[in-house]
Amino acid sequence: MKVQNAAVRLICQLRPRDHVGSSLQQLQWLPIRSRVLYEQCILMYKVSCGQAPKYISDLVSTVAATATRPGLRSAKTRNYCLPRLRTKFGERAFSYSGPAAWNRLPHDVRASPSLNVFKRKLKTHLFSEAFHY
Repeated sequence: MKVQNAAVRLICQLRPRDHVGSSLQQLQWLPIRSRVLYEQCILMYKVSCGQAPKYISDLVSTVAATATRPGLRSAKTRNYCLPRLRTKFGERAFSYSGPAAWNRLPHDVRASPSLNVFKRKLKTHLFSEAFHY
């Protein structure tokens, strides 16, 4: 975050005490946390389309693939199961954070026909969340 703020101050020629929020918007840069979500969601999109490596795909499973849920309405969604965790530290693992980020996305973003369309819709969605549009 500090590196991003320093880069914005350098590019926009801001003083050290100036806020960088409006400059981030002007440059159309996502904040670091949103950028991490962006990368996780792209990887989850590749998992859902079968384009991700097998070792990544093996970390997550869909709700429909769960033995106890095949007849439920939730099985018809493109949601992924969240594993049970014993600690807060486990939320950092991709097997939890990837599906959690994917499940929070709006349906129209998840249903994108191609990766490029998905990236565009995802960045728009995360940008509006980060800057409250």
